[in-house]
Amino acid sequence: MTTRADIEDMLARVAMGDREAFAALYRATSAKLFGVCLRVLIERAEAEEAVQEIYIKIWRNADRYAAGGYSPMTWLITIARNHAIDRLRKRRAMIIRGEAGGGTDGDGGSVLDRMADDAPGAEAQMIAQGDARRITGCLGELEPDRSEAVQRAYLSGETYADLAAHFNVPLNTMRTWLRRSLLKLKECLSR
Repeated sequence: MTTRADIEDMLARVAMGDREAFAALYRATSAKLFGVCLRVLIERAEAEEAVQEIYIKIWRNADRYAAGGYSPMTWLITIARNHAIDRLRKRRAMIIRGEAGGGTDGDGGSVLDRMADDAPGAEAQMIAQGDARRITGCLGELEPDRSEAVQRAYLSGETYADLAAHFNVPLNTMRTWLRRSLLKLKECLSR
């Protein structure tokens, strides 16, 4: 099992241009980051593409990770989530502007979608099930409105402003809700 110290070491070596460390980091963390992207983007092919882009960012910015601060997985997951949300927002903007489409086979479906195996592997399924149970349990410890706000923000990509309007609270209150809820989730997940 890869430890926090292992990932911090890999990131430090990646920051110095170590390709072997980068490959090891990818093997150790890509399933988790793919899961984050898939939850936000829903479409497997887009999530896979996003993961590749995320690892390019990690390669270029590994020197920005500060050991001793947030855990390295939190740093990596934040990069993945933010990147996936950015892609989701771009996709929505393209749909609104009417720019979406392309890549179909004449029957309205994408040739790549038909060829791709959408089923995750056994290991990924086991990891996802265990993580999902832990996260669901921890979300259940939050107040219902806080839990819903966290899920809408971090799984659906809604903005703070959207959430504040939905829950009829000031923007700063929503930020506080989310910050405190994430701290409670972090504490719960560390048990």
